[in-house]
Formats: sequence, C-alpha cells, structure tokens
Amino acid sequence: MLVTNIAHGWTGDAAGTRLTGAIRVEGGIITAMGDLSPRPGEDVLDARGCVVTPGLVNTHHHLFQSALKGLAINAPLDLWLEQVPYTYWPALDEEALRISARIGLAELALTGATTVCDHHYVFSDRYDYDPAEVLFEEAARFGLRFVLARGGMARGRNFGPHVPAAPTESVAHFLEAVAQVAARWHDPAPDAMTRVACAPTTPNFNFPPDALPEIAQEARRLGLRLHAHLSENTAYAAQTLRDFGKRPVPWLAGLDWLGSDVWFAHLVDLTADEVACLAESGTSMAHCPQANARLGSGIAPAHALHQAGGTVSLAVDGAGANEAADMGGALYSAFTLHRAAHGVGAVSPGTILHWATMGGAKALGLPTIGELAVGKAADITLFDLDHPRNFGLHDPGLAPMVTGAARVRHSMVAGRVIVRDGHVSGLDLAALSDAAARITRKLARCLVPEPV
Repeated sequence: MLVTNIAHGWTGDAAGTRLTGAIRVEGGIITAMGDLSPRPGEDVLDARGCVVTPGLVNTHHHLFQSALKGLAINAPLDLWLEQVPYTYWPALDEEALRISARIGLAELALTGATTVCDHHYVFSDRYDYDPAEVLFEEAARFGLRFVLARGGMARGRNFGPHVPAAPTESVAHFLEAVAQVAARWHDPAPDAMTRVACAPTTPNFNFPPDALPEIAQEARRLGLRLHAHLSENTAYAAQTLRDFGKRPVPWLAGLDWLGSDVWFAHLVDLTADEVACLAESGTSMAHCPQANARLGSGIAPAHALHQAGGTVSLAVDGAGANEAADMGGALYSAFTLHRAAHGVGAVSPGTILHWATMGGAKALGLPTIGELAVGKAADITLFDLDHPRNFGLHDPGLAPMVTGAARVRHSMVAGRVIVRDGHVSGLDLAALSDAAARITRKLARCLVPEPV
C-alpha cells in the first residue's frame, strides 16, 4: 500500500516534525517515506485533503459507560461515582456491555484511534458472561489494537445502603483472574494486537496497602504493566494523608508502585514534588482532560510533567463522565485547557499530538506504534479536512488538534485498513443507533438514581 499526496503530515515526535510526500507500507510495516511513486498493483490511499498522523493511542477508557451518558450531569466525581457506575453495574448484562463497547469503539475509530486501552473494573459472580471476552471480541471486530487493563477491587467504597454493593473479590482471586486473562490474551510482542495489564481500580480505596506490593510483584512476574486511577480529585490525597501519612505518589513509591511499567489515569491533584517523582521514576500519565473538566475535578499538570521529561499520554475516560468520548475532543480539550490555565506557551499543537501518539505508545509499552517512521508499525490515520470547521485554516495541518472536528477519512492498523472513506467496514451505524436506544431504555427501566 502507498499513502500518497501527503501535504500535511506529522511524525508524532516531541519536536512536532512535519512530513510530506508518501508512505509505503509492506507487511504491516512502514518501509519507505518521501517522494515515492506507486508500484504496479499497489493499493493507493490518496491523502489529498487530509492531515496524516500516526494512529492515535487512547490509554484509558471505560467502554461499559457508553450507554450511561448524560446521567448525574451536575454531580462532582464522588457523587457521580455513586449515581452512575456504582448504581448501574448490576444491570450490565452481556448485551448491554457488548453494545456499549461497540458504541465507544466506533466513536474512537472514527475520530482517529487505532489503539485502545479499556480499564474494566466490574467483574461480578452475578454475571453469566465473561466481560473480558466480550471486550476483546468487540475490539477484534474493529481491527483495533486492544489493551485490557483488568481491574477489580478487594473492597468497595461505601456509598450507603441505597447503592448496590460493589463487586469485590479476594486479592488471591483478583491475581488469579488477571493471570487467566493474561494467559489467554496477553501478547508480549512489541507490535502486539492484544495486551493485558494488571489494573486495581483505585489502590488507596479498593485494596489493603499490604496487598499492593504483592500485586506489583505478581504483575511483573507475569510480564504485565500496572495501571490504576490515582489522584483524580483532592479526596485521594486527603484519604492517603489521613490513613497513611503521605500523599498518593510518595505513598505508592514506598509500595513498589512507580516505574516505567506503570501508568496512572488522571493525576489531577499533584504537588511539584509528585510531578518530579513521576518524571524521575518513568511513571506515565493517562491525561483525561474532558472527563476531569466535565466532573469539575480540575486540570492535571500534564504540561508540567511533560516539561519535566516525564511521559504524558492522552485518554478520553468513560463516556459516563464525558459524553464526547472521542479522540478529537481529547486533542482539542488538552490544547485549550492548558493554555487557558497556564498561558499560550504551556503546550503547542505538536505537543498534544505527541501525547496522543508516541506518549501513548510509551505508556502502554508498545514501541513499534505511535510514530510515522521507517520500521514502525503502519498504524496511520488520515483526518478529513472536508468540514466547515476546518475551512479557512491557514495551516490545515493544525486541524486535528485545534478545531475539535477530528473526522477520519481513512485509517489502518498494521497496514490493514479499518476505516475507509469515513466508514468502518462491517459496521451498520443505523443498527447500532437502534441498539443503543434500546439498551439505554432498558438500563433506565432497571435503575434510576436519585436526581442531583
């Protein structure tokens, strides 16, 4: 395959390097770039009217929430948790999870994502299906690279008798379940299509502290990365200071929970010392700007971690806390929010794209993706400029980051086209719309939380 007529391209590197010309793909790998002509019989994707980037990497999601949008719309994080995921989880049957995942994956694929990490933490013996199997099956339908961050909790947060008790499991059962999922789906290859991470939901709330070193040790024995929510709002630091005498980052540092194989979602509430600690240890951030803004939690100091030499990746988080759970929204939110808070020098468009590409690849431990360069995997996105939002741009290459109208004309994963001419192969959007409406009505009948 040859991607040709590239006038507006980005490599994804931290310097914001642009590219023009063409990209040749052979065997799922980028084999040449520059002034290239089609070979006889070579499939050609015409990039005229497009911005070409590495496929975007979404490092933190909750696909089960795609049928839980617009609930508790004025609730802050803790009340939202009570009224949305922890109220509705018992009604999440196999059909609801499958349709929710399909909604989220469609939105991601059509807004530039080629790799998705889903942090699924609702595993219950009340379910007559395996959530991990459903999620891997749905990702395979789209042809996306997929990382399951297998979550879980040994103890749930107590939201009162009116909220269903959270599904819990013993530490031993959690580790056994992670090992089983990894044995089936984890591919350690640098260009893996499927990966598994060990992902306790929220370490300070959901597991006893003495279990955390054991979890980290077992994950590393299995060759799995570690992931969790951390410091999503100020309640995290208040709890760890009260119960453990330390803020979250130094507390976890003492439990062997920092390192280049660890990435945390959110990290909104960080001190300068914690930012430095994350950077020095190589621990990555999954930055979720829209969800943190929607819930009023704040803006993570992603710009500060980046400036300190740390790794920042971009994520959309669950659609229950971010109704526009698409990568275009994440790019635009990250670009505007940091400049609003810290001035126009805080971030550049190229920096934001770097977070969503090479930053994500580094956070997930997938070194062959995230960059347009010879020898890298051919995960490539062509963003369509044919939208009024993009008309009048003096530099059309900025469009995916600065207009908030990221729409994909074509994209590929390992050289296999997954979006062509704005359509996902085999996906009937009208049928998905009908299924989504039916599932949403079904969930609404099952459980209706108290109004905010």
